[in-house]
Amino acid sequence: MPWCIRKCPYCDFNSHQGPEAIPESQYIDALMRDLEQFLPWVWGRPLVSIFIGGGTPSLFSAASIAILISEIRARMKCLPSLEITLEANPGSFEADRFRGFADAGVNRLSIGIQSFDDQQLMILGRAHNREQAMSAIALAVDIFPRVNVDLMYGLPGQSLAMLKEELDQTVNLGVGHVSYYQLTMEPNTRFASQPPPGLPNDELLADMQTAVVNGLTQSGFSRYEVSAYCHPGQASQHNLNYWTFGDYLGIGAGAHGKISSAHRIVRTTRLRHPGSYMEAVGRTPISETEVAIDALPFEFMLNALRLLDGVPSARWAQTTGIEVGAHPRLLDQVAIAQRAGLLSFEAGRFKATPRGYELLNDLQSLFL
Repeated sequence: MPWCIRKCPYCDFNSHQGPEAIPESQYIDALMRDLEQFLPWVWGRPLVSIFIGGGTPSLFSAASIAILISEIRARMKCLPSLEITLEANPGSFEADRFRGFADAGVNRLSIGIQSFDDQQLMILGRAHNREQAMSAIALAVDIFPRVNVDLMYGLPGQSLAMLKEELDQTVNLGVGHVSYYQLTMEPNTRFASQPPPGLPNDELLADMQTAVVNGLTQSGFSRYEVSAYCHPGQASQHNLNYWTFGDYLGIGAGAHGKISSAHRIVRTTRLRHPGSYMEAVGRTPISETEVAIDALPFEFMLNALRLLDGVPSARWAQTTGIEVGAHPRLLDQVAIAQRAGLLSFEAGRFKATPRGYELLNDLQSLFL
């Protein structure tokens, strides 16, 4: 869902400031034409999750979300445990729709909070304030069985004491999942060309990362991915599928997908502009790029090593169709990473060592 109330200066996602009236019906129709193109690629395969992201999907009416979910269910085999996540902003306008989203079938809400500090929210260009954030979270916890909040550290003017105060608030929200990201200056964003003053230095950022990990884990959350923390049974099934190199269909403006068959793995992309996407979808071929065999180790490890416990090495063969020892480069790259003290390959499991987890980008780059 590619529309937002306005574009945040740090955001590099495919989001566009929405018109006065979002063309909800036309867009849902386009999504279904898009999905139908992919159906022959995945006949008989069960759907384990739906993730409705953006942009700001909660700008859509509950009626439109209900139609979307119903139309997907009519076209695909869905597991009884199907996880249906919808990303939402905490503004009062969207929060008014939460019960409607639950009635539509959404069973996991992911709320983009980013900060509980009004001044920092203004710097980040967010359209909500602290009071709206707290109210939206309380309402979501009352309605949905699974709730995630997105937060950021490393914000302009943020001190370690401010972060620890925010952590104390976070662990008392009653949510089962927290995603805590470092603010980064992504290319092609306003912050990249006009960085805000007062950004923390590297030493403070390292202390903040440690504070996030310690604060959440000591409060009963388990860290299972670089930026993801959850209570038992609350891990995101959708994201676990990403990180274990599973397949996913990407439909909608700017969406990316990954689909594998017995002979190849392809990445798919869709046009980014909503108008161009709606006009072209169903009338133009799917844009696809095959993943080369030499690129598979990096593609796999880029995701798998984000998980704190890594992945079984058998997952490599399951998702690539190639045995671990049959790939021309994989074992050599694994050996290099082991000698560097960054990777453990024991008991049939690929896993970053504690040092490798601290230097994750360096570890992943060894598989290029």
